Amino acid sequence: MSNPYKGRTGLDRIVRAAGYSMDGLRIAYRGESAFRQEVWAGALLLPLAFWLGRSWVEVALLAGSVLLVLIVELLNSGIEAAIDRVSYELHDLSKRAKDLASAAVLLTLLLCAGIWSAALWHRFGG
Repeated sequence: MSNPYKGRTGLDRIVRAAGYSMDGLRIAYRGESAFRQEVWAGALLLPLAFWLGRSWVEVALLAGSVLLVLIVELLNSGIEAAIDRVSYELHDLSKRAKDLASAAVLLTLLLCAGIWSAALWHRFGG
């Protein structure tokens, strides 16, 4: 049995994929307070990355770490939604999947904070 959604090609596929991506961003922004908070932090930090970074590599690390937080938060939200789709019942495997996804977000936030702290120290402290 073939998937009826996989038959698209060319520009039609690109346009539809972009639409699905925008739908996902809208859903995450409206439904996930953590994602919304990270978007607003990113709105502040991304322009600062261009000011703080002294080279394109520093700007890329600063901006990339912020975008990575958003990406991992989206993946976390997707995992949570898939688990909730299966069942709201408490289950050890459901908890494990959600906790692992949450840990990925935490590590990404720590990575971002570390990169920004190092850049700030390099620019102003050392």
